[in-house]
Amino acid sequence: MDRDEIQTESQLETGAVTNWESVIGQKQLIQNLKNSLLHQKISHAYMLQGEKLSGKKMVADLFARALQCESETERPCNKCRSCKQAIGRNHPDIVYISHEKPNVISVDNIREQLNGDIAIKPYSGPYKIYIMDEAEKMNQQAQNALLKTLEEPPEYAVILLLASNVEMMLQTILSRCVVMNMKAVSNEEIKSYLMEKVQVPDYLANVCASFARGNVGRAISLASHEDFDQMKNDVLSIVKNIEKIEFHQISSAVKEIEEKKYDVNDYLDLCMIWYRDLLLMKAGNDTKHIIFSEEAFDLRRQSQKYSYEGIERIIHEIEHARSRYKSNVNFQLTMEMLFLEMQNNSKSA
Repeated sequence: MDRDEIQTESQLETGAVTNWESVIGQKQLIQNLKNSLLHQKISHAYMLQGEKLSGKKMVADLFARALQCESETERPCNKCRSCKQAIGRNHPDIVYISHEKPNVISVDNIREQLNGDIAIKPYSGPYKIYIMDEAEKMNQQAQNALLKTLEEPPEYAVILLLASNVEMMLQTILSRCVVMNMKAVSNEEIKSYLMEKVQVPDYLANVCASFARGNVGRAISLASHEDFDQMKNDVLSIVKNIEKIEFHQISSAVKEIEEKKYDVNDYLDLCMIWYRDLLLMKAGNDTKHIIFSEEAFDLRRQSQKYSYEGIERIIHEIEHARSRYKSNVNFQLTMEMLFLEMQNNSKSA
């Protein structure tokens, strides 16, 4: 886990989350979990599916805390001894499955941390809870070992599997789990959260919310990352002046992308947002729905020069560049061709 993930988790995960209402944009999922707590209909296995940083671990931590909570009213109460232990990650009956290898959860990890431990009854809580992040990283033997436990789990056992790609999981495992999906969160909800909780200014919150595609954690990571802001500024310096820059400047800009180790897909997404805004501006001087709201003057200026066909061709070329990049076509050539297409179509009005 890199530094940015840790920072984002510190803002989203256990320590920062106080109750169910703190979970952004997952009302139906949260209501289903609360109903299962209320009616004491707890399954032995759950699969939480969602993108990286979508809040799976946050929800799993909350549910585990609520299951062990000693309160007779609202759970989790965050006040009882059990809740405090869970918040401190030292509850004896909440076990986090770890793995040394970054891309593989081995059969030994499952046997030693889950199968070999699950027969021991809870020390203090009513349940013995196991939380496994990145469950899709289990190899075939590990999944088969887990399956044996899922077939005949102890009455007190609850296994929470978190995955970004359930297609990597055996169908026999999925059939024994309650599968719950993290939903995409609306841009407005994310923007409000960033402004109120992360103290992000309106303009940056708008860009990050749109860019995150419904993923709150990703929006927080982007808003907190200086490199993202720098990449945004580099993209703007290109697209705002594309019609007049010379080839050697284009070549230098491409080399900078590599030198600064920007995420190419993120870079292309920012280009796409600019031309999407340009299309909105040309269609009706629409400043209400544009993402780069602080660039309205330059968007309006460019919209008078570009044709609809030119903008649409550029958008097509951005997607073409993305496909070429994924196919391992030479990066320098791919990006230079893209910038030249942007330049050619900026003169088509």
